[in-house]
Amino acid sequence: MVYDVREKMTHGYTDEKAIQVLISLLKAHGIRKVIASPGATNVSFIGSIQYDPFFTIFSCVDERSAAYMACGLAAESDEPVVLSCTGATASRNYLPALTEAYYRKLPILAITSTQLYSRIGHHIAQVIDRTQLPKDSVKLSVHLPIVKDDDDNWDCEIKINKAILELSRNGGGPVHINLPTTYSKNYDVKELPEVRVIRRYTASNELPPLPKGKIGVFVGSHKVFSEKETKVLDNFCAANDAVVFCDHSSNYYGKYRVLFCLVAAQQNFIDLNNRPDLLIHIGEITGDYYTLGFSGKVVWRVSEDGEIRDTMHRLQNVFEIPEISFFKYYTEEGQINNKKTYYEACLNQIALTNSKIPDLPFSNIWIASETAHIIPKNSTIHFGILNSLRSWNFFELPDSVTSSSNVGGFGIDGGMSSLLGASLVNQNRLYYCVIGDLAFFYDLNSLGNRHVGNNVRILLVNNGKGTEFRQFNHAGNQFADDTDKYIAAAGHFGNKSNVLVKHFAEDLGYLYLQASNKEEFASVIDTFTSPEIKRSMILEVFTTNQDESDALEIMMSLETNIQGKAKQFAKKVFNQNTINTIKKIIDK
Repeated sequence: MVYDVREKMTHGYTDEKAIQVLISLLKAHGIRKVIASPGATNVSFIGSIQYDPFFTIFSCVDERSAAYMACGLAAESDEPVVLSCTGATASRNYLPALTEAYYRKLPILAITSTQLYSRIGHHIAQVIDRTQLPKDSVKLSVHLPIVKDDDDNWDCEIKINKAILELSRNGGGPVHINLPTTYSKNYDVKELPEVRVIRRYTASNELPPLPKGKIGVFVGSHKVFSEKETKVLDNFCAANDAVVFCDHSSNYYGKYRVLFCLVAAQQNFIDLNNRPDLLIHIGEITGDYYTLGFSGKVVWRVSEDGEIRDTMHRLQNVFEIPEISFFKYYTEEGQINNKKTYYEACLNQIALTNSKIPDLPFSNIWIASETAHIIPKNSTIHFGILNSLRSWNFFELPDSVTSSSNVGGFGIDGGMSSLLGASLVNQNRLYYCVIGDLAFFYDLNSLGNRHVGNNVRILLVNNGKGTEFRQFNHAGNQFADDTDKYIAAAGHFGNKSNVLVKHFAEDLGYLYLQASNKEEFASVIDTFTSPEIKRSMILEVFTTNQDESDALEIMMSLETNIQGKAKQFAKKVFNQNTINTIKKIIDK
């Protein structure tokens, strides 16, 4: 039974937000039994729950005994048991029983109250360091923040949900929550806050029904889908009128693929018609920040690792099962009717927004618009993170072209090396790379590797700096040209020399091509995109940070509606807490 955490009491709760969230989530997850030991730092917690009839509280002065009592209580009742103690060495006395619980997989939730973490190590009385615990004492240890804003509140909710779910995961076991206190004496709060409860499901559970409304699948970076995996996901979409939101690192090329980046990037437009009610999140980290922000009202995460990854701050359920099993479960054979209403609506909006693209400045985005559709069939293309990946995410590639990007660690240091490593797999396949100058020179030595074949083609977009920091909407650009000194790292590596890369490339045996404007680019692009594999190439294109920024601003300003204008107005007028509150109201 889900307990109504908003039930009012005659005696109030503490005004310490983290403790309120903790109490709410304990109740929402049905955890009632508590063994309390006396102390000062846990007064706000115990003083709040002792008047709440939901909880059954037992007292034990000796923490070692309290923890062993919890073992017996948990084993006999088959329910989780909460321990609560104060600072100093009180929590150290939990360790023998927590070790017992660890090896017996007993669900003990040890909540150790503490003073502010900043006091650790400063010879302040009764402050000890609990940041590291013996491996065989708890399955998980989390440290809650003092909640001062929405970000702290989110962090608090996620950590508590994660801790509580870990009590029963993979057979169960003890978990630790370190709970800081401000020693507030205010107990005037009559109603606990509404909290977001996250559930975890495994193959042994009965899975929840799909909610009504539009369903989208968001694929982060992902290994290549097998033919079987693609078919299962296609069938799921066909049965549920769903779509699959992708970028160029998603590796899904099925019937319901939607590259929605351009629409989602519009800064004065919110596509409420195509926003999913449920977004099913699969895959890993993505570089498509825009579509990520277009998330559904509710998010379900599907991954065999079963970890809570609340990327969109809307996570409701985690499914610790293979993707193929998940999509099969929610696909009824009789419903596979290839209905594409939602898919077609998304494609129509993409086409409409695309039709509004004007002539763009000479930039990475312009290059992508001219080149993406003519990359040779059956090629592979790798993108440098941020500007290159973002620019090309606005445009679809040919169906047979696969793509990738180093969005795992999201660094600029190995883009070409990854491309060159991939190119060794199949010498009869073309491997392209689109990369900025800082990332190119960072990884320059890889070009001299003696194993490089004739199937590598590198598009170097050289603007003489980290142009990301000069984009119109980047915080680093507020210093104008002074940004170039240290933030954008301008002027290195020959400062846009038109011979430096040329000599290096030609001496290593690469065919070198160059372009500084649209006309010059038109004269070399046919060679660069020729399907014949004869010789590896480097095409160096010189752009300016102003053209790069102007092109991005144009691409993000193609559509306008009232909701989009309101969003921009809110960003200028309100603080982030107010904006988050407005978002919650809109979602409801």
